[in-house]
Amino acid sequence: MQEDLQRIVSYLTAVPAWYLATSVDNRAHVRPFSFAAVEDNHIWFCTAKGKDVYDELLLNPHFELCAWHPGAPWVIVSGKAVFAEPSAQMREDGFRHMVGLGEAHTSADDGLLVFFYLEEGKARICDITGQEESLNLQ
Repeated sequence: MQEDLQRIVSYLTAVPAWYLATSVDNRAHVRPFSFAAVEDNHIWFCTAKGKDVYDELLLNPHFELCAWHPGAPWVIVSGKAVFAEPSAQMREDGFRHMVGLGEAHTSADDGLLVFFYLEEGKARICDITGQEESLNLQ
């Protein structure tokens, strides 16, 4: 399983952005994301309080993401967001990543950054020919 988790995170971190979708009140919402990391047999993501995605995942924690790199198959990951406190190193990595994107955080512990990990995770790696590989990320 650890190899599959790392495989998905390596793909996500090799593209500039991938897209995470939520659903609230039977309406889909999608936005670019770019932070993903593996820790404690989970894929972790980072966002900020005050963003729509944070509020949406609190209302309905089920999400799906999709990433594609030209010339490669695309990846679809689905599961449930579990908000939790990551390690200090993960918090620092998320902080540096978000600040690098232009977000205004004062520190890794400014109270605005929130982290969630993938639970009940499943991934599919698909290509244009119809080939598909399924991964269980639990």
